[in-house]
Amino acid sequence: MRADRGQLTAALRSAKEPTPQQLERFATFLSGKYQREVPIQWEHDPALQTGFRLQVGSDIYDWTPQGRLRQFQDYLRQLRPGQEDLMPLMRQAVEEWELAVAPEEIGQVLTVDNEIATVGGLDHAQYGEILVFDSGVKGMVQDLREDDLSVILFGDSEEIKAGSMVRRTMKTAAMRVGEGFLGRVVDALGIPIDGKGHIEAETHYPIESPAPGILDRQPVNTPMETGLLSIDSMFPIGRGQRELIIGDRQTGKTAIALDTILNQKGKGVVCIYVAIGQKTSSIAQMVENLSRRGAMEYTTVVSAPAGASAALQYIAPYAGCALGEYFMRQGRDVLIVYDDLSKHAIAYRALSLLLERSPGREAYPGDVFYLHSRLLERAAHLSDELGGGSMTALPIVETQAGDVSAYIPTNIISITDGQIFLESDLFFAGQRPAVNVGLSVSRVGGDAQTKAMKSAAGAIRLELAQYREMEVFTQFSSDLDDATKQQLAYGQGLMRLLRQPQYAPFSQHQQVVILVAAMAHVMQDVPLERLDDFRARLLAYVEEAAPDICRRADQTGQLFPDDREEIIALAKECLQQFTQNGKRGG
Repeated sequence: MRADRGQLTAALRSAKEPTPQQLERFATFLSGKYQREVPIQWEHDPALQTGFRLQVGSDIYDWTPQGRLRQFQDYLRQLRPGQEDLMPLMRQAVEEWELAVAPEEIGQVLTVDNEIATVGGLDHAQYGEILVFDSGVKGMVQDLREDDLSVILFGDSEEIKAGSMVRRTMKTAAMRVGEGFLGRVVDALGIPIDGKGHIEAETHYPIESPAPGILDRQPVNTPMETGLLSIDSMFPIGRGQRELIIGDRQTGKTAIALDTILNQKGKGVVCIYVAIGQKTSSIAQMVENLSRRGAMEYTTVVSAPAGASAALQYIAPYAGCALGEYFMRQGRDVLIVYDDLSKHAIAYRALSLLLERSPGREAYPGDVFYLHSRLLERAAHLSDELGGGSMTALPIVETQAGDVSAYIPTNIISITDGQIFLESDLFFAGQRPAVNVGLSVSRVGGDAQTKAMKSAAGAIRLELAQYREMEVFTQFSSDLDDATKQQLAYGQGLMRLLRQPQYAPFSQHQQVVILVAAMAHVMQDVPLERLDDFRARLLAYVEEAAPDICRRADQTGQLFPDDREEIIALAKECLQQFTQNGKRGG
């Protein structure tokens, strides 16, 4: 054991007392290893039936059968054979393997309480390093102190007792990554939980890594289309952007994220959905919905449900981000959804209070801003020299009674490149998605829109803002002039057109057709209750009569003046037929 900082002593444990020759060999080894004389004290340990265990300070040399087996297992894990080469490599490994005289740094559990273990004896452990307890449970170092350290546990804390051994791995937390993760549901450690068998990983990516620098990025200028008319027309999202989805509970935040995932079908975008603190049944239902619509083929779900430990909920978004970085570094486009970061902050707050860190505003620790900034800053559109891949982040935050000035919402609003604010009153009034035009914003703006969408959308946001303002001023007035009534009717029609059922995203050309017709006031005289029917009829009519315009809008994002005029003309023809059919039906 270590008597003090300047003197070393060694403890030799075995079931049988060593011979003088063995003690002499041990002394020669120690003096050569540590460049000084190291006194050896033998301790009887009946649990070690064969072999020796030598402890020098926090270094442990394990010559027991268990230690040799563990060293051989570590050696085998470094092999990465193909399936057909496995047996020859195994034989070769057994024949060539030699026991190395390498120290293991082993500590001892001092206390265990509420998913936190206090460990002593690991003098060289680093922040973020993974430790393995003798029960097989893993943990991550979160607090370094002079005499001990605190470890958050990724397994059942009941399996760990005070006095049990804990071993360093010399590795920081990493996520297994590879193509095999697409279409699968995994936990925060990358272990599959969908019952579909083992996932063959291609490599490991650290869950904590620096965000790309300015020179490693390029401007965000390629659309990441959500398929939702109200968002793509007014608050466009670009590949590499971070757009916050914020609102009260049960206002359709997750629905926007899922529709965005569905809209990436056939576009070569890899989607990652990180579920934090949700009910397991809700996650299973979401996976079923994605599978039924063919979206799980290009999607990975990282699940840290409400029943998981706070430590797993804490690392889940970082693990999902590491998986996204793997695809981004290959030059691919990635969409990652964090649902939601409110619960992530709560899990981190619980860990921090258990670690006895000083609480601050709303009992959160002082570094809770850094918690999310170092996560969201990893979303980027990489430069062409790095492959040109991108990772677009859609963090979700839950508010209480629409209070966007609370601690966590204000933090994440200041980190992200805009927010989509969902309003409860709009949601309960039947407006889905319930996007508040006044409080929502995209700081990338028109740079993330195609020319067709930018031209078709026109001043729709301004007109909707004017409608909302006029609606407030006229709700108590019964005597309105015709111009005001017409303006209100037009605004109501626009709001109705922006309603969209879940799991039904629009393609680019469908959005362009709807917007061009709406901004030309073609639909102004259609009754509100018949607008949905007319919208469906209009899309089918234009797709049949002008397939070239639709194809051009989808493939090139172009909308020429002649195309606009033709869409307006076709919309008027469709309206005429629709009106005549309505009269006949009446």
